[in-house]
Amino acid sequence: MRGVKELKGIGHLKYGKMDCTTGVTLLYILYGEDDFSLQQYLSELKRSLGDATVLAPNTSFLEGHQLTIDQLRSVCEVVPFLADKRLVIVYGLLERFDPRARSARKPSTAPPPSDNHKPFSEYLPKIPESTLLVLIDTLQERKAREKNPLLAELSGKAKVVTFSPLRDERLRQWVQRRVVERGGTISPPAIELLARAVGGNLWIMANEIDKLVLFAAGRQIAEEDIRQVVSYTQEASVFNLIDAIVEFRAGAAQQLLAKLLQKGAPPAYILVMLARQVQLIVRVKELKNQGKSKNDIRNQLNITQEFVLNKALEQADHYSLPRLKEVYHKLLETDLSIKTGKYDGELALNMLIAELCQRQKQYLAH
Repeated sequence: MRGVKELKGIGHLKYGKMDCTTGVTLLYILYGEDDFSLQQYLSELKRSLGDATVLAPNTSFLEGHQLTIDQLRSVCEVVPFLADKRLVIVYGLLERFDPRARSARKPSTAPPPSDNHKPFSEYLPKIPESTLLVLIDTLQERKAREKNPLLAELSGKAKVVTFSPLRDERLRQWVQRRVVERGGTISPPAIELLARAVGGNLWIMANEIDKLVLFAAGRQIAEEDIRQVVSYTQEASVFNLIDAIVEFRAGAAQQLLAKLLQKGAPPAYILVMLARQVQLIVRVKELKNQGKSKNDIRNQLNITQEFVLNKALEQADHYSLPRLKEVYHKLLETDLSIKTGKYDGELALNMLIAELCQRQKQYLAH
């Protein structure tokens, strides 16, 4: 059987416990918010161990939040069956000892022994050479590196690979590579629009790229393809509709609504999207008033799309809280009138726009 070969990952790599017969790392730590790239790396690691049918019965998955050191030892020290290596994957062990996760628990006079990371930091570098152990977590890279005690003690004894969310130029480069890998081509403006529309969620991005390559059928993917195929571009239209409503531009709002309806967006969906986005703008505005930074807002509201975050920040600066709350409550009233059958969906939306765009412009004060 062949041994595991070293893989090229993302981020800093540090080598610790190694199999002296093959010279390969036995302890891996994979963490970060880019779960797509992390899972790709894990798949490559599994393939490097050899035949998948042989690896399957020699693979164990463990949940780190309740794992004891005796349970881990009993799994890691099992002899591989008809193979050179066993693969043990532990999820959430780093997060268990993360200061933020522990502070959220109920206060206690003395932490239970299970919350002590020392038994793990002492045992993990000593796993048998017949076992390859992988710790997987979704902790944020910078905060984990600075504060996680288990990670701090294992970093010099393991191969650490971090997976940060892709943004800006790195995201655009990833889109270009992914399209080419799928046998397609894409114009730079289309890359820009796709990156703004979908953001750094690579699971969604990969799915949208697959659809676009099929849709283009051999020709270069253009901006219009993004608008027709990618569902997230409807969110951009919803933001524009919010702009028109809040700014009392009745004509523009009615045109944008008509376009959304023509593209097949149901009235109930448009209402839900409008209400969700207005609520998001209100929450962003409140956090900005509290002095929160852009990254704090991104993390607290769990916003993965850069376009959505930037647009919400822009609208939060531009519109007054009373006007936003008025629009939000009117959206809820319209939703109720449709659900109770008082009005047809399309008629209710047009009535909503007409009513909101007749309001006094005093609400535009910042």
